[in-house]
Amino acid sequence: MSANANPSGPAPYLPPATQPLRAVVWALHLALPLAGLWLLLARPSADLEWHDAAGHFWLVLVVAAVNVALGGWMNQAARARRDARLFLVSLVFLTSAGFLLLHALATPGVLIAHPNGGFDLATPVGLALASVFALASALRLDGGLAAAVLRARFALPVAVGLLLVAWAVVSLLDLPPLDRPASQREVDGPLAVVAAAATALFVAAAVVYYLRYRRRPAAVLISIITAFVLLAEAMVAVSLADKWHLSWWEWHALLTLGYGFVAYSAYVQYRREGSTVGLFDAITLSATAELIRAEYETALEELVTALQEREVGGDPGTGTVAARLAQRFGLTERQAAVLDRAGAALAAERGVSRRLAALVAVGEQARVGLGEEEFLRDALTSLGSAYGDLRVGLVSGGELVVDGRRYDPAVLAGEHAGPVPRQRDGRVVLPLTVKGRVAGVLEAPVPDGVAAPLLATLASQLSIALENARLYRELGTLFRQYLSPDVAAALLADPDQAALGGSLVEVTALFADLRGFTTFSEGVEPAEIVRMLNRYHGVAVPCILDNGGTIVQFVGDALLALFNAPARQADHEQRAVRAALGMQDAVERIAAGEPGWPRFRVGANTGPALVGNIGSEALRGFNAMGDAVNVAARLQSLAEPGQVVVGEATLRGLNLDALPARARPLGDLVVKGRVAPVRAYALLR
Repeated sequence: MSANANPSGPAPYLPPATQPLRAVVWALHLALPLAGLWLLLARPSADLEWHDAAGHFWLVLVVAAVNVALGGWMNQAARARRDARLFLVSLVFLTSAGFLLLHALATPGVLIAHPNGGFDLATPVGLALASVFALASALRLDGGLAAAVLRARFALPVAVGLLLVAWAVVSLLDLPPLDRPASQREVDGPLAVVAAAATALFVAAAVVYYLRYRRRPAAVLISIITAFVLLAEAMVAVSLADKWHLSWWEWHALLTLGYGFVAYSAYVQYRREGSTVGLFDAITLSATAELIRAEYETALEELVTALQEREVGGDPGTGTVAARLAQRFGLTERQAAVLDRAGAALAAERGVSRRLAALVAVGEQARVGLGEEEFLRDALTSLGSAYGDLRVGLVSGGELVVDGRRYDPAVLAGEHAGPVPRQRDGRVVLPLTVKGRVAGVLEAPVPDGVAAPLLATLASQLSIALENARLYRELGTLFRQYLSPDVAAALLADPDQAALGGSLVEVTALFADLRGFTTFSEGVEPAEIVRMLNRYHGVAVPCILDNGGTIVQFVGDALLALFNAPARQADHEQRAVRAALGMQDAVERIAAGEPGWPRFRVGANTGPALVGNIGSEALRGFNAMGDAVNVAARLQSLAEPGQVVVGEATLRGLNLDALPARARPLGDLVVKGRVAPVRAYALLR
């Protein structure tokens, strides 16, 4: 490992203005004014006096007026966004700049003849009030607190405005208590306390905004931070400097720089964005930022939707959507053109994504066992939103017709070999094939260049699904009717299961046959025998299949069914007995109307058996062999007509409370071909 490796991982990302070197340079710039103030105050000889009443009046008046307008601009944005934080920041600039304006109006020798308290105290009072608003804007304004601030969004500006008007009247008319200059005692006493508190509030607000800036960098945020620091420094200079000296002029410069940073950042962002909309969005609360983001997303969605509708329906009116959005968000003509192109590109991309998703959905819908008509109906429903008005026709009786339009399958087959699909009546025509033959046709609206290959892929996908549906239908006729559904499904899922061989599995085997069948067969016509077997098996087979059983074979009047093979079933004993009792009930209902017909007797037994495919490479069948199966056959031969007899292992796996039956012991029975006796039980209703 290198000696310079960092064991804690890569350094975290820092925005440009928060990188250490730039942060130091920025801090030095903010510290220089304080250093200059300290030098001027420490060397009174350097703190020269410069008394220029007219210059002071016009300079401060213009700076204050411009920044009152800046605060009003922020306030208007806050009202539009209904954002509590931006509203409080606007009050910082309205209040401080408003009192600075009053300071300019009270300049001695311009509108009034002598210095008074309105001239001396306007700026520190304005900065003190602004510091309160600054700290309030930096608080966690969530829920009820933000709502309370918004409820005051009319009252607070009115209150500040009334205070400014009252101050202006008293100051300019030279009325008490502002008719005399502030005394040194007042400057060193209450004003010093107010200055210290306001400075602390500005610094605290700047720190909070700096932490916010690290999470979400923005030019306007760094300008707000700088402005708050400069306002704090101005408050320090106001309380320490002598009037008309360089230290006194310094705080005027600090206020100008503080306001100027915010105005300059707004100008830079305007030059970059080309619009005044959203200049102060970085100051807003997180909830407002989410709403703004959602608003822009909604606008873009509106544009994309309109473009898609124009693409499908050809509506020329939707071409003005970008212009409407540009007017709504204050965009320039160039930005509106970019928005229009971006929306068109996004609409095309979303169109391709939607068509691809529709292709995937068609593949998912083409599941085994779904009829072709049902599949095509569902597929066209899901594809319509992506590909437009699709129509499908299938060959029937040698004819191919779609909504009255006839097609020649032979002609379509010839065109299918060519590179370009045919068009008819303003629609694209693509053949659907099964086993290389035309089996139908797909009609679609003429696509754009991007969608044309996808449309050809769609026709291929529908052809494959149609072929699969028809092959599976044939399989259902030729295969599934000769096998138990579980065996057929297992072979479809895993054809390797058709290999010869097997595995040892615990199963419950169910044997059933008709007692007296041979005697009955001797006295009736063969047709009657077939009718009886079909009726009996017609009710017996569903009882087995509905309980998850697998019918292994029919042998004359007898049948063998397995439970827990090939599909595993934790309650296979319960399923087998439930199927046996259901069989007997169904057969008894039939036999009640046919007095001469024999009845079923059923035996069930549980134990290990070799289960698998038995036979040869040419012919094989799914079966089970073992003592458990042999015992089931013997129990069936010992049962009475209409009775179900089970072995002890089967009984142990039953929940008799859930069955409409009780067990009666038959004792240990000696069965043919087995040395050890079998303990058996008859299940009685």
